[in-house]
Amino acid sequence: MNRFPITLVKTHRLSSEISSLIPHQSSMCLPLKVACAIMCVIQRQLVYKATTSDIGRDDYCNLLKTYLLFQNWLTDIEIFATLFAAIIHDYEHTGTTNSFHVMSGSETALLYNDRAVLENYHISQSFRLLKDEENSILSNLSKEEYREFRSLVIEMVLATDMSSHFQQIKTMKSLLCHSDFSSMDKAKVLSLMLHCCDISHPAKDWNLHFRWTQRLMEEFFRQGDKEKELGLPFSPLCDRNSTLVAESQIGFIDFIVSPSLEVCGDMLDRILRHVEGHKDGVIAEDSTVPTRSLQSSSPANSPSHSRASPRLFNSPGQSPRHMPSGGTVPRPWLKCLDNNKQMWQQLLDKDAELREQITEASKKRFRDYANGLDK
Repeated sequence: MNRFPITLVKTHRLSSEISSLIPHQSSMCLPLKVACAIMCVIQRQLVYKATTSDIGRDDYCNLLKTYLLFQNWLTDIEIFATLFAAIIHDYEHTGTTNSFHVMSGSETALLYNDRAVLENYHISQSFRLLKDEENSILSNLSKEEYREFRSLVIEMVLATDMSSHFQQIKTMKSLLCHSDFSSMDKAKVLSLMLHCCDISHPAKDWNLHFRWTQRLMEEFFRQGDKEKELGLPFSPLCDRNSTLVAESQIGFIDFIVSPSLEVCGDMLDRILRHVEGHKDGVIAEDSTVPTRSLQSSSPANSPSHSRASPRLFNSPGQSPRHMPSGGTVPRPWLKCLDNNKQMWQQLLDKDAELREQITEASKKRFRDYANGLDK
């Protein structure tokens, strides 16, 4: 099977300025079809972000540079696990919440003992899919790499369960209070980043945020319809006749999204300062850099385990690369959060109209889908 170095995935069609920040040697390779699929996703995101977002091109370039610098803090396994977790974190979602599964006594809730029902299901179904030979994208990993990869993916996807939200934020705040950078558990960092991405639609421009809100609220309303049929009490935000859409989004921004992104930004600042703090701006092996720990006796933590653990700026034959200074991560989401909150405040007295609009938009999407099937 053809193989493709994962570091080349990161440089596909990027500007020469950004590509110069990334090393071109890696010990880990992906099947060619996987690399091509990832490149297509990255390219679409690059085009969309740079042309349709409120973020200016210079701001976007700075954000991307910062992201690439963080990649030099991560191993190839950690990068791949993060991409994979982001892709599969809602795989085969049922369109209902964990609470609905528990209250209705679904087979899935019984299987996972009412704990992180959907998150466990997404992970399990995704790894089952990889057992098929045509989907064996992890076939090039050693046993140690696979164990590290799977452990990371499990931890990241489980962290998207909203029931663990406040504990996750509390834990990260506690970690940020430590002066010793080695206390920063990389798995928890990646988990928080994925969780923040999962709830981040209020941090995007209004048109995109509003469309996401419409679709999410309709999903909630359909769950409410099922709950009514089953004689169950309505879950929060699931009653299509009384839910206050605008008010709920303002609360979501104030109490969930904004505090989460603030902690995430502080966390990324801390990592960036560490990366920039290396002598002569060169990333090298550093005993103070936290590494992913599976078990104390795991081969992944032994000197002989070289494939899953190397720093990307530390590959043989590479010349040192210097990094731009700055010390803080751009936070363009602040403008979007403020603007979106103001937009919702203007709609506070139009909730009945919003609920009707959500229902009609859902009906139109269904008609368009059905018409497409008939053609």
